[in-house]
Amino acid sequence: MKAILDKICRPCRSVTDQFIIAAFLSVVLLVVGQLFSAAVLRMIDFTAKASAYLGSDNIGAFLYQYLMFFGMWISILLVTIIFRKNRPMLRSFLPNRRGNNLKGILAGLLLGFLTNGFCILMSALGGHIKLSYAGFNPLVSLMFLGAIFIQSGAEEIVDRFYLYQKLRRRYRSPLVAIIVNSAVFMSLHMANPGFTPVAGSQIFLVGVVFSVIVYYYDSLWAAMWFHTAWNYTQNIIFGLPNSGIVSEYSIFRLEAASATNGFFYNVDFGVEGSIGASIVLVVLLIAIIIKNWKKPEKFDCWAHAEELATGSAEFSVQTDASDSTAGNPSDSTAGNPPDSTAEKAVIDDSDYVPKH
Repeated sequence: MKAILDKICRPCRSVTDQFIIAAFLSVVLLVVGQLFSAAVLRMIDFTAKASAYLGSDNIGAFLYQYLMFFGMWISILLVTIIFRKNRPMLRSFLPNRRGNNLKGILAGLLLGFLTNGFCILMSALGGHIKLSYAGFNPLVSLMFLGAIFIQSGAEEIVDRFYLYQKLRRRYRSPLVAIIVNSAVFMSLHMANPGFTPVAGSQIFLVGVVFSVIVYYYDSLWAAMWFHTAWNYTQNIIFGLPNSGIVSEYSIFRLEAASATNGFFYNVDFGVEGSIGASIVLVVLLIAIIIKNWKKPEKFDCWAHAEELATGSAEFSVQTDASDSTAGNPSDSTAGNPPDSTAEKAVIDDSDYVPKH
């Protein structure tokens, strides 16, 4: 039995990394974060003040819904920092030259805008939606960009950071981390208005896309900004439902009475509920996999801990230079500087002891 377990699991595993427990802990931290956010926002009477400042109760309330996610950043990062053996995963969150940099941010923004924008364009050309210019308020648009980044980033921190990395620590196959975190991500949207099986499959697919970006490019930042741009494009730029929820403020306005279901659009859930959006994501996923075919994981946060657990490690923190893989010289990152000072300041896995 132990031999089978060792083939499936890594020696640096922790009991809390079992996929059911890890998923449960992720949801608990999500709920704790939202409760904290709600308490703080109500304490400062955010909705009333924002509504008075913006001259709209609906816009103030909608901003509140997005800002309810800031507590998740706090709950997840606190658990990661406080529990010492979680700290290696911070390497996938902090800035680095591998993927968490300006290039990763710009790539994520571009992918999010182009994929979602293409679906909207196809919906409009197919006559399933009609849009009209509603007006542009730079301050409100910027406020929503920040608020949507908080919301989208929080979901990525819960799923593609905390849950994904815990599963990578336990299971040898990255497919476990990719599939489980995407399934949890999808389940968190099931209570949204207008949710359908097609919408669920599309949300699962986009979770897989975000996961392979983290796997192949070690760019949680790209996933966060891809997610942000996707939501911002459909909800704030074009005024369409974001997972079934519509904002009163948007640069363009949907003529809701004229909207019909189509290949790239669902009346209740938006482009996310369409078969066309799922196909777009499948094409993108295939393109990423083909581009990186036979390439290894860009950066494994747990490689050093695994070596320590098997007694084969030299007592030094893993650096970018160790990313090179025998037989894949083109994928080598030798010459890159070591982990940033910020990473070294909070990460110390030299005393890692495996849990079973």
